Amino acid sequence: MNYNTFTLPNGLRLIHSSVDSPVAYCGFFIATGSRDEKDSEHGMAHFLEHVLFKGTNKRKPIHILNSVENVGGELDAYTTKEKTVIYSVFLSKYYDKVMDVLTDIAFNSIFPEKELEKEKDVIVDEINSYKDSPAEQIFDDFEELIFREHTIGRNILGTPESLKKFKQKNIFDFIDSNYRTDKIVFCSVGNISFEKIKALFTKYVANVKPNFKENIRIPFSNYIPEKKIVYIDSYQAHCVIGNLAYNLQDEKRTDLALLNNLLGGPNMNSRLNMLLREKHGFAYNVDSNYTAYSDTGVFTIYFGSDKENIEKINSLIFKELQNLRTKKLGSLQLHKAKKQLEGQIAISSESKATMMFTIGKSFLFYDKVDDLKTLYTRINQISSENLLEVANEIFERDKLSILIYK
Repeated sequence: MNYNTFTLPNGLRLIHSSVDSPVAYCGFFIATGSRDEKDSEHGMAHFLEHVLFKGTNKRKPIHILNSVENVGGELDAYTTKEKTVIYSVFLSKYYDKVMDVLTDIAFNSIFPEKELEKEKDVIVDEINSYKDSPAEQIFDDFEELIFREHTIGRNILGTPESLKKFKQKNIFDFIDSNYRTDKIVFCSVGNISFEKIKALFTKYVANVKPNFKENIRIPFSNYIPEKKIVYIDSYQAHCVIGNLAYNLQDEKRTDLALLNNLLGGPNMNSRLNMLLREKHGFAYNVDSNYTAYSDTGVFTIYFGSDKENIEKINSLIFKELQNLRTKKLGSLQLHKAKKQLEGQIAISSESKATMMFTIGKSFLFYDKVDDLKTLYTRINQISSENLLEVANEIFERDKLSILIYK
């Protein structure tokens, strides 16, 4: 993967990868998410992501949407616990137009009070939609369970009560406290030279006022494993089993990524899918996930099944986890697991959208981007002993928390 980078005096960074494609992808990656909110700001990062599109000094909301979509492009944004992304997909010949719009909404939004009140109702509907989707809601509740009373555990959307209190001044205060210019990256993947994108980047954001305020995140500590059952009015039961895991800087994160892919990754031949779906027919949906944060991480196993099968499935899962803690993978098993992960990474990298999200996040948090060769080298250095060590640290029965909806 070839890319170029550039940093302005105000701290804003650019990373660009030139590709031969009529479609381009670009956006601002901001190292601010829901975990950066104060108690009185629960839901603010996500609310801000919504209302960025509600008007600037020179554009009304309808003009923001039409400016890109009228030429066949898309404008969107999303919020996670540690970042906010505002991005666009468009034909490469409209780079100038799109960068103008993205910069305008990222740095010049005015947040009219009337628009804020309307958007609160939209987000309340979004919150309610999650309550109708227990397979999604359970992940938020699980992180609230294991990160008890810490901001990283709170759901991203906030609550109707917290949203109701937000005013224009609260939004500007949140931006001033959290949107550090040296923690913002503009990432671009498209058919434009680096010199041209650099010139556009300088044109639109060189005059953005520097903000180097230090906002220190408080690390989570004092994890206590817990089992909790929530009774819901639903035919199917849902379950998440998990533990804390490695952070973004931990060298073992690649080892766990490989182990996670083997255990319950997206492939149909993952151990959990073969065990629970193919062999026993207990579950249609079963998977495992590993999410790394700046100072911690989460490993989870999820499945949905008939209520009477919950204990049987948990027993099978714990047995499989114990196998991974006690039995080293053979050389052939390890080789196949590595090749499978390598293939998934290669296929994923073919998507220009995925490329943009991947290099933007990597440059934001690591100030670099590893190419495929580097990733493959790291994967191929993993030994059976490494996986055994990781399995014993993450899959120990007494360290696992369980949340069940039934």
